[in-house]
Amino acid sequence: MFTGIIERTGTIVSLVDLGGVQRLTVTAPGIAGRLREGDSLAVSGVCLTALEVDPESKGGELFHADLAAETLAKTSLGALAVGALVNLELPTSAGAPLGGHIVQGHVDGTGVLVALEPVVVAEGGEVDEQTTDWTLRVRVPEHVRPWMVLKGSVAIEGISLTIADFDGEVVSIAILPLTYWRTNLHTLKAGAPVNMEADVLVKLAYAKLEAERKPELELTEAWLVAEGF
Repeated sequence: MFTGIIERTGTIVSLVDLGGVQRLTVTAPGIAGRLREGDSLAVSGVCLTALEVDPESKGGELFHADLAAETLAKTSLGALAVGALVNLELPTSAGAPLGGHIVQGHVDGTGVLVALEPVVVAEGGEVDEQTTDWTLRVRVPEHVRPWMVLKGSVAIEGISLTIADFDGEVVSIAILPLTYWRTNLHTLKAGAPVNMEADVLVKLAYAKLEAERKPELELTEAWLVAEGF
């Protein structure tokens, strides 16, 4: 389990086709050296398994993971290229503070980045990227929209974020300067696919309501007879 609090970013070093899967290699100082083969970690919100971890390789800065066909098809990782930044988070230890919200690393779908705009623009159109807040707008996949709750949580690229507004198609989210710079958000452009995972508690509540929802009344002859009409 993760919390959506990104520890740092890594850089994709290579993507190698192994026939049905792709071997991802990421340089991740401060993260790779803490991994053992078989450990889980979240890469831009996708739960992956660390493979071929070599602590001696480039100072323990590299780790590898395989991307299955399902992962390539359903997440943003399939659209990334060498040099791209990815958000990294190790699993949350039992008893550790839950700083964000419960994130499983099971991506529900990819949204489309509509805009990432500064809240305040100085005279002359200049933006102080170190201190300004930002507004992130993402178009949500249709099947994920029922789980978007105003003031609720959502993980985007693995980042625990709060939904400030939702018009039925696009979520708007306030981004602090620290989040802007500590994650890969500052590298993304409009049109980029982004991984989205809805709050699992919202999904469970929605599923329960759907299961309890009574079927709409169907006025049939059999129903009328049964009810004494």
